[in-house]
Amino acid sequence: MTLGTQTPRSDAVAAAAAIEQLRGTVEALEREIARIIVGQEIVVRGVTIALLAGGHVLLEGLPGLGKTLLVRTIARALQLQYSRVQFTPDLMPADILGTNVLLDSAHGGRAFQFQPGPIFANLVLADEINRATPKTQSALLEAMQEQAVTVGTVGHSLPRPFFVLATQNPIELEGTYPLPEAQLDRFFFKLLVPFPGPEDLAEIARRTTGVVEADLRSVASGEDLTAMSHLAREVPIAEPVMSRAVRLVLGTHPENSDAPEDVRRFVRWGASPRGLQTLILAGRIRALLEGRFNVALEDLEAIAAPALRHRVFLNFEADAAGVDSDRVVAAVIQATGAERR
Repeated sequence: MTLGTQTPRSDAVAAAAAIEQLRGTVEALEREIARIIVGQEIVVRGVTIALLAGGHVLLEGLPGLGKTLLVRTIARALQLQYSRVQFTPDLMPADILGTNVLLDSAHGGRAFQFQPGPIFANLVLADEINRATPKTQSALLEAMQEQAVTVGTVGHSLPRPFFVLATQNPIELEGTYPLPEAQLDRFFFKLLVPFPGPEDLAEIARRTTGVVEADLRSVASGEDLTAMSHLAREVPIAEPVMSRAVRLVLGTHPENSDAPEDVRRFVRWGASPRGLQTLILAGRIRALLEGRFNVALEDLEAIAAPALRHRVFLNFEADAAGVDSDRVVAAVIQATGAERR
């Protein structure tokens, strides 16, 4: 199926029907999540876009904001095998990947048999990922990129689809291990989970202190997610929109002559090519969810922050001035928007 303007009428009708089905499935998923999670619509939509793109998500927020509950709820609503790994300083790579165990065979001998770890699931929650040592954090790298792990000399494929949703606590940073740039870049989105307002706080208290629990229904399967991901990749993108995406990424590099002042002053390294891939794919998915068959500039602007905030690395001057990556990304959006005007 192709969504371009040159398709025959029958194919165009079929494409429109498939897109409406995708939107209906996403809306049903978000309704089910809303039965458990109060508010956080922007975070839920961001996670949904990342899942449709087949990407991993880094969730950052204060304790008690429902990050773990959100991941568990998504797994229930999508018929996905769910696994949780609580990251601690004494966690070892084998605790995540699995290990070879010596077992007695049926013929009386002994043989090594691979016992898979919690990474062998469709949806893996890496809880407080920055509390584990770099050695353990690196055990996720191959899994996140290759959807396979190597134990000893033998490779093992992970279930499909495979998603890692990692949480990170921005406070209590003593004794933690910040994720290296290479690992941060493997996350499709970094989403900030805000503190709820008064009305949402009251609703949280009502839902969690009563006797009635919401009974979720499944709205899609892993195969449905894969099919919807393939559909999203067919959304066309015009050259001016592609050019804007390229300028957004290049604008995060301080050596670029067109970079805004905040970038040249506060940024050490800008976004990688993965940042551009994220902008394009997330823009395609957002366009479908907004009921359009093509990517618009507003799609790029809407997803620029979660796509780039963890791919822009600031210097010491930014830390001293209290400048965060969201301010830098906003400056790049404004500068590249002014170019086309």
